Amino acid sequence: MFSSLAALFLSAFFAATLVVPIQSEIVFVALQAAGTAPLWLLVTVASVANTLGSFVNYVIGRQAHRLEGRSWYPASSTAMARAEMWFRRWGVWALLLSWAPFGDIITVLAGVLRTPLWQFTLLVAMAKTGRFIVLGWITAEALTQIAG
Repeated sequence: MFSSLAALFLSAFFAATLVVPIQSEIVFVALQAAGTAPLWLLVTVASVANTLGSFVNYVIGRQAHRLEGRSWYPASSTAMARAEMWFRRWGVWALLLSWAPFGDIITVLAGVLRTPLWQFTLLVAMAKTGRFIVLGWITAEALTQIAG
């Protein structure tokens, strides 16, 4: 069970970063379907790892202004200004969308705009945990339908 939970942790951690584009949901659902561990433990491991992975993006955001203008920097000044304006409009509440496919960008913007770490942590943890709870519930329902 430890190796399965470690695989879930690593996949959830890296899935939350801009660095490694993988999908942790596949590992989560496979482990849940196999009955590897109780659902509460799968949700906890995936949520903690996914939240910690978002800190990588936050740190990248904190360093973004130092990197602007370099030839390999992925965003133009115009794109960054638009993104910052969007985040300022929606505020820290946008972090509740950090679970979504575009959520990684929101966590970077939170770093760029120096969102207080406690707010970042609280909102991202809520969003990530909520996603895994819903995913676990949907998977449990699907497994019940298949078995029944």
